[in-house]
This record gives sequence, structure tokens and C-alpha cells, in this order.
Amino acid sequence: MIFQRAVRREFTHSAAGVFTALFAIMMTTQLIRLLNEAAQGSVEPDAVVALLGFASLNYLPVLLSLSSFIAILLTLSRSYRDSEMVVWFSSGLPLTAWIRPVLVFALPLVATIAALAFFFSPWAVSQSAEFRGKLNSRKDAGQISPGAFQESSAGDRVIFVEGVAEDTNNVRNVFVSEGRPERLGVTMAGSGHQEVAENGDRFIVLQNGRRYDFQPGTADFRILEYARYAVRLETKESRGLAPTPRTMPTLDLLPIDTPQHRAELLYRVSLPFSAIVLALLAIPLSFTNPRAGRSANMLFAILVYLIYNNLVTISQGWVASGKVSFVVGVLAVHLLMLCLLPALFYRRIAVFSFFRWSR
Repeated sequence: MIFQRAVRREFTHSAAGVFTALFAIMMTTQLIRLLNEAAQGSVEPDAVVALLGFASLNYLPVLLSLSSFIAILLTLSRSYRDSEMVVWFSSGLPLTAWIRPVLVFALPLVATIAALAFFFSPWAVSQSAEFRGKLNSRKDAGQISPGAFQESSAGDRVIFVEGVAEDTNNVRNVFVSEGRPERLGVTMAGSGHQEVAENGDRFIVLQNGRRYDFQPGTADFRILEYARYAVRLETKESRGLAPTPRTMPTLDLLPIDTPQHRAELLYRVSLPFSAIVLALLAIPLSFTNPRAGRSANMLFAILVYLIYNNLVTISQGWVASGKVSFVVGVLAVHLLMLCLLPALFYRRIAVFSFFRWSR
């Protein structure tokens, strides 16, 4: 009991250190990417912190799984280097006896990964997409700067306003250019204001102006004088979020039987499954031969992790394209790695037995 508590404490300390390093790297890369988007005008500077929080919540399941895997590898590799494993095997305990303390340490993390993958990560992706959608629509509806040509997020409209009143709702000397595949429209007005219709659509209402409507390259030309002309900037539906498999809650994803939705469900299910399989694989992969150097087993373990992760990605792609069913996509990769587990245990036990017999 004392030994298992000491091992779990060492697992926890190693996992905390690895997770801190991985989380700092992830946050730094995401911050650089968001700052680059903010510098290019794709993201509001005030929204960088919120988007960074959503991104960190989305990446937490992968970081926790990788941290658990590396922590078990580091702890058991240290036991090999410090000859603690020699004492372990000399006491008559097999390598498989490490499964129990490893599972006791890993299962709470697996439960956390499952909760994040099924509930919190989809919510973070949904909030991030909705936040970006609101920022794009705000460019059309709420950020009319005087003296500057502003293009809509869709790229089909350019608005110029000479001046804005103190209440920021009324404007004067407005120029609106709208490009369509067949015609080009130019609207000018002396004044205007913004309105929200009863159905939630947002308009800029122009007063006492003139509209020129023509087809480029032809003599077809129309001039329309008006007292009131409304240009729709944003629909109520555009403020919402079009549901995609990545943004849908897991409970809403379950009854939809399409390849894209099944592939997304496969990814979410694979996260906790792969976390527990990787924790078990770390036991035989942690074997360290002092003559081969300290990093040899770590390189092989990272290679196994990359192969496992790529197999899950390939399986997700096959399910999305309809090449394999959801059940086959879920079971094939994880059962393959589970079948590899006894072979690795046998190989490590046989190698250690050979060394002990040679001595």
C-alpha cells in the first residue's frame, strides 16, 4: 500500500510537470496564431483572450492523454535506471503487476478526458465559432467608421460614411456599392440610420438619395430616386451558428447516422479509449537498457504514440468517406493496439529473464 501511494504520487508529479510544459507550448502557439490573425484584421484584438480560452479547452483531452502517457514512461524508466526494477523482479513480482497502480492513476484522468471530449470540447468549439461569427457580423452592422471604405465580411458590399452622429446610430453622406454576378448597384444618400426589424434583421436605412443600377459592359442603365431605401446588413439567422459535427453536442450527435457525424463521434470516443490503452502500453515501452542510452525507449514510445494517433485519424477519415462502418472504425484501431500489448509484455519479460539468466 505504501509503495502504491508512492508510485501514484510520482506519477502525479511527473504528469503535472509534463502537462505544464505541453500546455505552455500549446498556449504560446495558439497565442501567436491569434495575434497574427488580429494583426491581419481577421480577429478583434479584444477577442484574443476569449478565443485562446476556447482553444485551450478544446485541446485539453489530447494534452491530458499525452501527459499521462509520458508521465508513466518517465517514472518507470527511472525505476529501470535506478535498478528498482531489479528489486521488483527479484521479489517475484511480474511486470504485469504494474497494471494495477497504473490503472488507479490513469482512470481518473480517463474520466476527465471523456467528460472533456463528450461535453466541454464541443461546447468550446461551438462558442469559438459563434464568437467569430458575431465578430464578422459586427463588422457589417456595428463598426461603421467615418471616412473609411469598409467591405462586408462576404465581400459583396462596400460602405462609405462621411460622418457619424454622436449617438452612433445616424450617419450622413452615405455611399454603398453592391456587386452582384449580373448587375452592379451604387447607392448614395444624404443621411441614414440603422434599424432592427421585428424579425431581427438589421438594416441601414438611407434617406433622400439616388441609386444607380447597371450591367457592366452594356448600355442598360437605371436611375432611381428615393425618399427611403433600406439595405439589409445582417439577417437574424446569420447571427446564429450553423451546426456542424464538430460543434454539435454529443447527445445531439448520437441519433444522426451520416458518415460525417459518425466520424466526429468516433473521434470523441477514441480519446478516452486511446488514453487508457496508451497508459497500459507505457508499461512495457518504459524498459530501459543502460547500454542503449536513456532516450532510446522514449523515441520508440513516441513513435508508437504517433502511429496510434495517425491510425485513429485514418480510421476517422475512412468513416467520414463511408469506406468502413462506425463500429469497425472504432474497434479496429484500438483492438489492434490492445493485441500489441501482450506481445510487448512478453518481449520485455523475456528480455529481462534472459539478462537475469546470463548473469
